[in-house]
Amino acid sequence: MAGTLLSEMLTEILVPVAAVIGIAFALLQWVFVSRVKVAPSTASNGYNDHLLDEAEEDGIDGRRAVIKCAEIQNAISEGATSFLFTEYKYLGVFTVCFGAIIFLFLGSVENFSTKSQPCTYAKEKMCKPALANAIFSAIAFLLGALTSVLSSFLGMKIATYANARTTLEARKGVGKAFITAFRSGAVMGFLLAANGLLVLYISINVFKIYYGDDWEGLFEAITGYGLGGSAMALFGRVGGGIYTKAADVGADLVGKIEQNIPEDDPRNPAVIADNVGDNVGDIAGMGSDLFGSYAESSCAALVVASISSFGNSHDFTSMCYPLLISSMGIVICLITTLFATDFFEIKAVKEIEPVLKRQLIISAVLMTIGIAIVSFVALPSTFTIFNFGSSI
Repeated sequence: MAGTLLSEMLTEILVPVAAVIGIAFALLQWVFVSRVKVAPSTASNGYNDHLLDEAEEDGIDGRRAVIKCAEIQNAISEGATSFLFTEYKYLGVFTVCFGAIIFLFLGSVENFSTKSQPCTYAKEKMCKPALANAIFSAIAFLLGALTSVLSSFLGMKIATYANARTTLEARKGVGKAFITAFRSGAVMGFLLAANGLLVLYISINVFKIYYGDDWEGLFEAITGYGLGGSAMALFGRVGGGIYTKAADVGADLVGKIEQNIPEDDPRNPAVIADNVGDNVGDIAGMGSDLFGSYAESSCAALVVASISSFGNSHDFTSMCYPLLISSMGIVICLITTLFATDFFEIKAVKEIEPVLKRQLIISAVLMTIGIAIVSFVALPSTFTIFNFGSSI
């Protein structure tokens, strides 16, 4: 097979560097969100962290609004954190048990054989034993589950951290509120993609120490990574959704019907529970769901690459083509984010939609160019769709 312009060593460098850049950019956005001023309060409500400097507020009513926002934010954050930790206790038991089931099922294919077996797609070659695939698949499953849990938890924390800050920034103008909300959402997006890419890439390189040139076995084992992410997404979405719907119904029945309290009034404790469920289901659960889709699609592409002409010729750069595309995506998204938060200033609500549409167009154009560049440097010059499955 003809070589690629991008060497294996450069591939080993570019992928983790892109992931680290994504993590660093996410942390930078978190710092920007945290710059919304805070000041200690003398109110006897048990909370020491209140938003915005008192000097910026107009009278006692503004100060009370700030305190009330901080109280509600802390109540929602505390409830969501407690919910997740309780859920994670049960998920920990499930993850260990399901990992054991994966090991038993995959290992029993060849009666837990420790002997090398003929490869599925290349009978003339010998691949690693079934027992090894069972062990590494279970490990990949656990890694995927842990990464999914981490992504969802960090997303939930930034959401509960930024919601009151966004509300109070809206008092200064829609532009400031949009930037705060957009940056807080970017934190989860970049952490999710960058953490997923980094852990997947490290796992591949660690597994490669044992598997060597057995790409088929390596990437079959790494598919457990995507399965782990999807398993956590199931519990996050369903658990949070059930919780928030039950709380929402309770809030409406007791608050609106019996006590005549307006909908979503914080005086109704069930409203806080409803918001807790929203954060757990729609943010933490969505984070796990997005990670599961991202990990599964990446692992599926790697498996296809391992049994193609790239895998047969041990072309590491070409097989890592899906990871290089993800790396390019992180860089493109970083640039696109700046168009919403730094390059243009929003002054009215009607300007939000054009800004978001402009981002879609910019990201589509830049990503198209990025994919073309990655394809040019990471795929052999003789590669076509017609010889993908044969030796080139």
